[in-house]
Amino acid sequence: MRVFDTHLHIVDPRFPLVENQGFLPEPFTVDDYRARFEAAGGAVVSGSFQAYDQGYLIDALERLGPTFVGVAQVPPGITEDEVRTLHSAGVRAFRANLHRNTAPTGLVEMARRLDALVGWHLEVYGDPRALPRGLNPERLVIDHLGLTADALPALLELVACGARVKATRFGALTLDVPATLRAIVAVNPAALLFGTDLPGTRSPRPFVDADLELVAELGGERALWDNAAALYLPDGP
Repeated sequence: MRVFDTHLHIVDPRFPLVENQGFLPEPFTVDDYRARFEAAGGAVVSGSFQAYDQGYLIDALERLGPTFVGVAQVPPGITEDEVRTLHSAGVRAFRANLHRNTAPTGLVEMARRLDALVGWHLEVYGDPRALPRGLNPERLVIDHLGLTADALPALLELVACGARVKATRFGALTLDVPATLRAIVAVNPAALLFGTDLPGTRSPRPFVDADLELVAELGGERALWDNAAALYLPDGP
């Protein structure tokens, strides 16, 4: 099966790390990732512990190749030239981390500006019920199945309006993962995106191969490649 891993973290000690809520991750380099999981493509996602450092991300994308893209954390005041430089390096989205309280201010305006400038969509780690009004759901990706069972109705409303959802981090979720996957696919089978969340920082149980098998079973092979490629690689690598 060809797999696009829509959610992986690279933790390279050569680049700055910032303690967040008392946590610093162990190293997990490009070589570590390749040794653990074989993906034909993927999205390297910036974590709260990387703040606005882009050095690690540009380096990782250079090493991983053209079928891998970046999801960056960027400050509200990022300039057009800085955005275009990141886009040229392979960044295709930006991230708002509501869960760790590191999301930028003016999120709606920022999402519109970056989408209009270079076509970046927004990825959100947090409760979908906490999203500000005015975001375009067709340019929105929700991490980790929306986190909680209580948020599922709001999540499915967004899916019905065009949002995508990452099937990731199962080992840290208390919701019914199979039921949630089925519910998303029932609304829109094009919405489901597979990801490993490797190395699984702060998760009680990191990714296991059975997670991939579950997504393939309930979401079909399109959830492993086609849905992600249409979002992250619309023009090919």
